[in-house]
Amino acid sequence: MTAPSTFGLSTEARNLHWLLSNLVEEVPGVHSVTVVSSDGLMLLSSDPGHLSASEEGKPSGPRGSSADLATIVSGIGSLTAGAAKLMEGGGVKQTMVAMEEGSVFVMSISDGSLLGVHAAPDCDMSVIAYHMALFVGRAGHVLTPELRSELRKSMESAQ
Repeated sequence: MTAPSTFGLSTEARNLHWLLSNLVEEVPGVHSVTVVSSDGLMLLSSDPGHLSASEEGKPSGPRGSSADLATIVSGIGSLTAGAAKLMEGGGVKQTMVAMEEGSVFVMSISDGSLLGVHAAPDCDMSVIAYHMALFVGRAGHVLTPELRSELRKSMESAQ
């Protein structure tokens, strides 16, 4: 995993980078992770600049870069929020898309941001959902407007 440099970042920003790195490294089957703001901008990514390849030489994440995962997560978030509104279902807590060659999980964070995970097709969905919920619980209360701004700037400088 390649992470952006945390040099010069606040303690809260470094902690969020650590939590994200830990999610990717410790949870089996997770390929990449991103946090997207409520307006669709990538705040954190497990792979900010490029896409790593799997053992078979096939891409382990969405084609192109982590920006593609952020775009997918933002789109899924918008689609499910619209569906929930039409169905008067309240706020969307979590969305999961299972595909033949992988899975995408999207979970809401308290400030309107979204946590997105791209995982292997044979992943343990309950383990991933559990660790996502832990991340959301730890990150939700610290994602202030100031911290979101700091994270956006650090992502822009990493690309």
